Amino acid sequence: MNANAKTDKTPLEAFRERVDNQAGEVAMVQPQGGGKTREYSWQEMDDETRRMAAWLKSKDFPQGSKIALMSKNCAEWIMADLAIWMAGHVSVPLYPTVTAETVQHIVEHSESRLFFAGKLDTWEEAKNGIPDNIEVAAFSLAPEDARSRFTDWTQIVREHDPLPVDQIHHPGDEEVATLIYTSGTTGMPKGVIQSFGSLKIMGNQLPDVYGMTSKDRMISYLPLSHVAERAAVELSMLYVGQKVYFAESLETFGSDIQRARPTLFFAVPRIWNKFYQKAADKMPPEKLDKLLKIPLLNRVIKNKVLGAMGLDQCRIALSGASALSPEVIHWFRKLGLEILEVYGMTENMAWSHATAAGDQHVGWVGTPHAGVEHTIGEGGEILVRSPANMDGYYKEPEKTRETISEDGWLYTGDVGEIDEKGRLRITGRVKEIFKTEKGKYVAPAPIENKMVSHPGLEQACVTGANLTQPIALVCLSEEEIGHLLDDDKEIQQYKQGLEKLLERVNRELEAHEKLDALVVVPETWSVDNDMLTPTMKLKRNIIEDYYRDQLPQWHQQGGVVWAR
Repeated sequence: MNANAKTDKTPLEAFRERVDNQAGEVAMVQPQGGGKTREYSWQEMDDETRRMAAWLKSKDFPQGSKIALMSKNCAEWIMADLAIWMAGHVSVPLYPTVTAETVQHIVEHSESRLFFAGKLDTWEEAKNGIPDNIEVAAFSLAPEDARSRFTDWTQIVREHDPLPVDQIHHPGDEEVATLIYTSGTTGMPKGVIQSFGSLKIMGNQLPDVYGMTSKDRMISYLPLSHVAERAAVELSMLYVGQKVYFAESLETFGSDIQRARPTLFFAVPRIWNKFYQKAADKMPPEKLDKLLKIPLLNRVIKNKVLGAMGLDQCRIALSGASALSPEVIHWFRKLGLEILEVYGMTENMAWSHATAAGDQHVGWVGTPHAGVEHTIGEGGEILVRSPANMDGYYKEPEKTRETISEDGWLYTGDVGEIDEKGRLRITGRVKEIFKTEKGKYVAPAPIENKMVSHPGLEQACVTGANLTQPIALVCLSEEEIGHLLDDDKEIQQYKQGLEKLLERVNRELEAHEKLDALVVVPETWSVDNDMLTPTMKLKRNIIEDYYRDQLPQWHQQGGVVWAR
C-alpha cells in the first residue's frame, strides 16, 4: 500500500496499519545513556503499548478519564500516549520543564486520575506539584527516585499481557483525544481541547504536503507536549511510518543528530540561528561565498558544512513558532537547503499554513492548508477558520467565546497581511505592540528578527512603552560570554560589532521605530529562569518587569550599553 494514499483513519487505526505493514522495521531509536541505544520495531512498540493499555484498562477508570504525562521526549512518551487512547482515555501532556505550581494546576484543573512521570531533569521540582491522592507510574528512563517510589513501566509491561486488538477503543471524531495546555507567555496555561477528528485531519493530510514516506528519518527533540512536535513527529510517524530518533540531551544533541541524519527536520528559529552562528564562527559568510564560487569546491563545501550539522541528508527543512531571520534563510539556501517557514497554533492543531517547496517568499509563512480559510480582521489581526480548530478551552467557556467566533473564526492574536497569492505574513502579536511616549505604535518582533543572527547574540527583546524611542535588550550565548569573560579587548571589539549592528538595523527602520539603545544584559534568558516559554518564545512581561527600573537610565545613555 502507498504510505501516502489518502485515508480517513484515526491515529490508532493508522498505527495498526503500520504494525501490519512494517512489523519488523525499526520505528524508534532510543538513547539509553553511555552511547547505547535501543531500537524498537513496530511490532515491539505495539506489544509494549498494548501491555500498558491493558494495565490502564484494569484501573476501571470511566471512559474519557484524563491521564497526565510529563517527560522529555522518549519512546515511552509516544507509547504512553497511544496506550491512553487504546484504553479509551484522554492524554494530558505537560512540558518537562514546568514548575511544581504549574504541575499542580494542570493535574487538578484537568482532573487527571493518573500521572506518568518520565525522563526528567526537573523531577525534584516537579514531584512537589503532584497531588498525594493521584497514582504515579514511572517510565524506565525516569529518575531513580521516581522508579523506586512508584509503579515502574518495566514492571507493568512484564506483568500484563497485551490488550487484545479487538478490545482497543475505537474513538469517534467528536471524542476528546487530548488536552494540550498552552506554554503561555503570560499567566497559567489554558487546556486546549482537541478531538480525534482534528488529529485525523492533521495525520491524514500532512504527509501529502511534503511527500513524506516510510523511508524518511526524523529526530525528536522539541517538546512532544507542544503541538508542533506532536504533529510533525508523532502523527506523521503513525500515518507514514518514518523512523524516529530521540535526542538524549542538550549536551549530546550534536551526536544525536549525526546518528539520525534526518531527511525531515523541524526547528524553531533559535535552533537555526545556533546552527548558523556556530558555522559562521568556523567559516565566516564572506569566506563561504568565495569558496562556493569555485566550481570544484562548491559541492564539497556544501556537504561539509551541512554534514557538520547532521543535515547533509535533509530534504525538507521547516521553521516555525516565530519569524526566522532572512539572513539565516539566505545563508542556508546558498548551501542548497531551503528552509520553509510554517505557521500553526495549538488551537488549530497546527493545521493552518505552510510554505510549499519552491514557493518560498522570505518572511512569509505560506498559504493555507486544505480546508483552511484566513482573513485579516480588526487591527490587522489574523483570523483562521480551520477544520482542526479546537473544541474550546477546557472549563473556560468565556475565554473560548473570546477566541473563536460563533461562525468558527479563530482569533489568533497575531498581526499580519495576505498577498495576492494568498500567502500570509506575520508582523507581530496584538498584545506585543506597544506605544512610545510620542504616541507611535511599534511592533517589536520584526525589529528583533533583524538582530538575532548577529554572532553570539542569543535573544533580543525590543521594548519602549512610555519611552520616546524603543530600545533593544539583548542577551549573549553562554559560549560568547565564556569567550569574552574578563577580556576587555575582546569585549571592546564585540561592542564595536554591536554598534555596527545598531546602525544597520536603524537604517532599515521607520523614524518612530529607530532604536535609541542596544543594551547587553548580563543574564542569559532561558526556560529555567522563566524568561522563555518551553518553545523558546520570549516572556515579554517577565523580561520587561525584571529590567523595568533600569530602562529609563539605559534609554538616556543611548548607543550600545554594556550592563553589569
